[in-house]
Amino acid sequence: MSRVKIGVLVSGGGTNLQAIIDAIDNNNINAEIAVVISNKFGVYSLERAKKHSIESLVIDSKKYNNIYQYNEDILHEMKERGVELVVLAGYLKILTPNFIKEYKNRIINIHPSLIPSFCGGGYYGENVHKAVLKKGVKLTGATVHFVDEGTDTGPIVLQECVKISDHETLESLKKKVLKIEHKILVDAVKLYCQGKLSVKENKVYIEK
Repeated sequence: MSRVKIGVLVSGGGTNLQAIIDAIDNNNINAEIAVVISNKFGVYSLERAKKHSIESLVIDSKKYNNIYQYNEDILHEMKERGVELVVLAGYLKILTPNFIKEYKNRIINIHPSLIPSFCGGGYYGENVHKAVLKKGVKLTGATVHFVDEGTDTGPIVLQECVKISDHETLESLKKKVLKIEHKILVDAVKLYCQGKLSVKENKVYIEK
C-alpha cells in the first residue's frame, strides 16, 4: 500500500505536528508529510519540519487582502505536491468553501474540547480551556473532526475525555488535553491512511 501524502497547516509551536512526524518515523502511520505550510514566519513548527528534512513554506496571510486568493495559493501548493490529506495542526486561519470542496472529507482538524461543547466562533486555544474552567464542567477532552464549511461542525472522527479536578488550573488542564490531542490526532490520521474512515450523512464510520 503506497504511503499517503499529507499536507500540514500550522500557525504555532507544532506539538501536534511533532506527534504526527514521530508516528510516521516509528512506522505507526503509513504516510509522508509532503509539505508543512505556515501562515506566518517565526513559528517553531517550521523548525520541526526543518529538523526532519520536511519541505516547509510560509504563505504570509498578512500580505493578502483577499482570503480567497490566500486560500487558492495554499491549495495550489498542496495540489502541486499531490497532497491527499490535509491536517490542521494548530492552524488559526479560515479555510474557504472552495478549499474545503476540493478536499471534502480529507481535511482533519483537532479541537481542544468535546464538540459540540465549547466550540465554534471564538473558541480556540486557551479560550476553550478558560471557558471550560469558568463553566465548572467535570469532563472535557479533545475532538478530531473532518472540516466542513462551518466552524467545528464537521463529522466527528474521534473523541477522548479527561477529568477536571477541583483544583484544576489553566496550565494543568492545557497539559492534560494536549496529551489527548496528540494521541487521537495520530490515531485519526492512521485510520485515514489505512482507508478505514467513511462518512455517511455527517457521521464517520470506522472499519474494524
